Amino acid sequence: MAKDFSQMEDSNRSSNPSIHDVSDPARRMVLRGGAAAALSPMLAPLAAAMAAGLSGGLAGCGTMPGSGPRIGFTPIAASAADRITVPPGYTATAFLLWGEPVGVPGNMPAFRDDAGNSAADQAVQMGMHHDGIHYYPLDGSRRGLLVMNHEYTDDGLLHAGGMVPWTAEKVRKSQAAHGVSVSEVELKDGRWQAVRPSRYARRFTASSPFAIGGPAAGHALMRTAADPAGRLALGTFNNCASGMTPWGTYLSGEENFIGYFSSADQPTAHERRWGMRKNGWGYRWHEHDDRFDAVKNPNEANRHGWVVEIDPYDPASTPVKRTALGRAAHEGAWVAVTKDGRAVVYSGEDARFEYIYKFVSRDRIRPGGGKANAELLDHGTLYVARFDAGGRGRWIPMRAGEGPLTAAAGFADQGEVVIKSRQASDLLGATKMDRPEWLAIDTATRWVYCTLTNNTARGQPGQPGVDAANPRANNTMGQIIRWKEDGDFDGEGFEWNHLVLAGDPANERPEAKGNIKGDLYGCPDGIAFDNRGVLWIQTDVFASQMNRGEFQRIGNNQMLACDPGTAETRRFLTGPVNCEITGACWTPDGRTLFINVQHPGETPSERSNPEEPRRFSNWPEFKPDGRPRSATVVIRKDDGGPIGT
Repeated sequence: MAKDFSQMEDSNRSSNPSIHDVSDPARRMVLRGGAAAALSPMLAPLAAAMAAGLSGGLAGCGTMPGSGPRIGFTPIAASAADRITVPPGYTATAFLLWGEPVGVPGNMPAFRDDAGNSAADQAVQMGMHHDGIHYYPLDGSRRGLLVMNHEYTDDGLLHAGGMVPWTAEKVRKSQAAHGVSVSEVELKDGRWQAVRPSRYARRFTASSPFAIGGPAAGHALMRTAADPAGRLALGTFNNCASGMTPWGTYLSGEENFIGYFSSADQPTAHERRWGMRKNGWGYRWHEHDDRFDAVKNPNEANRHGWVVEIDPYDPASTPVKRTALGRAAHEGAWVAVTKDGRAVVYSGEDARFEYIYKFVSRDRIRPGGGKANAELLDHGTLYVARFDAGGRGRWIPMRAGEGPLTAAAGFADQGEVVIKSRQASDLLGATKMDRPEWLAIDTATRWVYCTLTNNTARGQPGQPGVDAANPRANNTMGQIIRWKEDGDFDGEGFEWNHLVLAGDPANERPEAKGNIKGDLYGCPDGIAFDNRGVLWIQTDVFASQMNRGEFQRIGNNQMLACDPGTAETRRFLTGPVNCEITGACWTPDGRTLFINVQHPGETPSERSNPEEPRRFSNWPEFKPDGRPRSATVVIRKDDGGPIGT
């Protein structure tokens, strides 16, 4: 979601000072490709898991270093056209459009171009605004499950007449368009297509039941009148990025959840720290659903902002909110494996001046898939990152009763620590980052990468100044930071540097020039490694900036391939007008790439005029009476070879 933070959350008003006041930001702007180019042996536990068939879908996550040329395609030019463009020799095809039936047996309503589908229809159709996505093999690289997030809604497009009048039925439909989809797909006669009906097909919406696991389960701050035990929450929404676990489950981050809640005229201190305000961000659910009225249900918001775990292989399973990973505006969650077989989950919080987290499981991953690891992510240690000057940093443990996290400070137990993870991170002196978004783990080199998309408030009056990790004031362009733990992934110390500062050297302002080698881009967002070690970068410039000002030469949002050893980038794909390019996953053979195109034709206000649904885009169907629709795009090389060669 391309966020204009002047209208959205910017809630870190903590007094913890920047620890980088005396650092030299220029020291951390140097590319250090040599460290990333040195390959180390693959992790034995992960290799064993893959051999046992526990993580076949992890192909495409940097687990198998390639021996040939990493990037072999001809880069394409920047584009402002309302279409998908890929290099010569490739074909891109849209499918799984918003509103198509997900494939639930006996319940497959067709999409209506006039936005006339009901809330009940939408609850079994593909959700709106596709985001993170992963492929789970059923029959290797020819048949599998695509699990994807549906981040938010454009209510001007979703409803006939838009938000006028605003009704309980429209709230239910908006809630049904959020969440997660599980779709079965197959490669048949040379084309990928949905399998409908499918016993695996499922939708998780803002009304679906989710169990609560970990230290916040049953906590007093999680209890409501509807759930006095505090162990079963309804709904997941604003799901952004996603991760695949080595045991075959799906992790989805609940990002801008706070914007759906309405506080009293004067929010509490806890609510203010999370950015809650009267009437929220304009979704207006609270007008017809009391769950989202924080005056009537003050604890409901605490039940959201978690990483949720879904087992796509088990259609009867109940998903779980994993509270041990901390509550945050989670972009997503990504899993590494220690040498002794424990899970390490990295996550970032996509908000100005918020934090990067790591969770290390207490127990080892067991064979047997999701059922055998049903409580793995409920026990372990949560850390928050501090990036020091000089290229060193450390993970600070977040344990109740240690250091400043005392009962007197509001952290009587670990449940309070994870529910109030922002406040805990403030007290621990963690580094305030420039909107940490997606992460990617290169398990061959053991470097972890994170996109810091932008932060125009950095260095502004009354806001934190630049530091080594976040070296640019009025940071419109963003950067990619990376680190390597001391010893193993559970190490508490690390070295770090920047892979790249995004930008355009033709810009007048020094802070917007960047140091890109190759094709230009701004606002890096989605990143993922393929199975040859190529880092793929996706961008999220918002509609009011695209092809204007400092972004005028960069074009529409795009996807690029990057050699992490040299930092060279080549533009591989450009998207339609005002869309975000997001989500990337491959079949295990590397010959099919799935991405998502989110909000084609987005308006600068992020809500369309229902009288002009095609004002900016009519992709992908281009019907004279249709409307732009988020969709999954399947990309294949015409000669059948691996993507990117």
